[in-house]
Amino acid sequence: MREYLVVFLVAAAVTYLLTVVAREIALRTGAVAAVRDRDVHAEPIPYLGGLAMLGGLVAAYLVAQELPFLSRSGSYTFSDARSVLIAGAVICGVGVLDDIFDLDALTKFGGQVIAVGLLVYSGMQFRFLFAPGGEQQFALDASQGAIITALIVIATVNAVNFVDGLDGLAAGVVGISAVAFFFYCYQLSAFNGVSRATTGALLSAALAGVCVGFLAHNFHPARLFMGDSGSMLIGLVLSATAISVTTQFAPQDVALGGGGARSSFLPMLLPIAIPILILIVPLADLVLAVIRRTRAGRSPFAPDKRHLHHRLLEIGHSHRRAVLIMWAWAGLIAFATVIASLYTGPRVWVSLSVGFVLTMLVTFVLPIIHRPAFLADDEDATDHVDHVDPLDGEIATADRDHDVALEHPSGSRDAPASADRVAPVAEADSNRRQTL
Repeated sequence: MREYLVVFLVAAAVTYLLTVVAREIALRTGAVAAVRDRDVHAEPIPYLGGLAMLGGLVAAYLVAQELPFLSRSGSYTFSDARSVLIAGAVICGVGVLDDIFDLDALTKFGGQVIAVGLLVYSGMQFRFLFAPGGEQQFALDASQGAIITALIVIATVNAVNFVDGLDGLAAGVVGISAVAFFFYCYQLSAFNGVSRATTGALLSAALAGVCVGFLAHNFHPARLFMGDSGSMLIGLVLSATAISVTTQFAPQDVALGGGGARSSFLPMLLPIAIPILILIVPLADLVLAVIRRTRAGRSPFAPDKRHLHHRLLEIGHSHRRAVLIMWAWAGLIAFATVIASLYTGPRVWVSLSVGFVLTMLVTFVLPIIHRPAFLADDEDATDHVDHVDPLDGEIATADRDHDVALEHPSGSRDAPASADRVAPVAEADSNRRQTL
């Protein structure tokens, strides 16, 4: 456990430091988020946070190879992790090009497919599915495993990309998910008496550290966005941690929970289900967006300002509180999935029910009993004007609504940043320093 903590801290520290470098690169290359009508941020913000995240993952990997316990693990632990990092570097590179030049959806999708192809080629793919009782009943041939792997990875990558709509939202959701999956991998190893040095635990610890290090710069008000380079990178790494379970655990091991007893049916499906379950919020947002736009007679790919995080702002939450509530839902779903997989008994279900009720109360009751002051002032102002957009009351917020690749299929996002778009960033920084 201590060596995993070292991996976490190294990833966090390196990412934190490299974020400053990534921001400078973004300003010099013109990778800056211009303010759009549907955005929540009020000033241009640089992209390319994914470069710092990739650096943090690589640093954690290199340090882990020198640690006494992890360095003695099986060769597959680091070989699989290296394959994930190579695929991550490819998809991060595609994201960097998109942040700078605004690639079309087909090109981005092609980059995602290439990254998945590298994973599959290296052996990181589903090899079997689990059946009740922990027996290996559904063996997959190479083509079947490759297709399932591609679907899971690409869905997770785009789900993370889609949820990146408020400062710190995507990094927080993925970071919480990584912590939950680390707990799952570590406890599963302990329950079944196998080595605790696994690819899933290593990548989860590093990913959680990367998200924490980046949040120091990305939480409201953000000084840097992760961009597509970051959202696609952490989505790929998160999904790869789940895939690693099927390559490093025997089917009967995954079916064993606390005390050696058989746990629920969920652990047999967890490697497939966990990327979907822990990202149920952005996936639900995706489905609702398509339904909403289709019913309105618009293209399902047309952007709008009706995502879940926008709705949280509308019902009375501040920017930070909306993000924290989305984190709470992600944490509830992620840890409920893991705990229900590893443990059984009435206390487990009572605890999860209490967590659900508390999260519901915070989401829907808190804005009624405690409304942020600036939102209350906006409501008073509506008595003197004909119309006020409920989102106009937000001050200097930062948003990077990285919709799914299909969200802007033909460069519907703003044109690539130029020197004219970089200038307001420098001016905003100067104003902030003068204010301080």
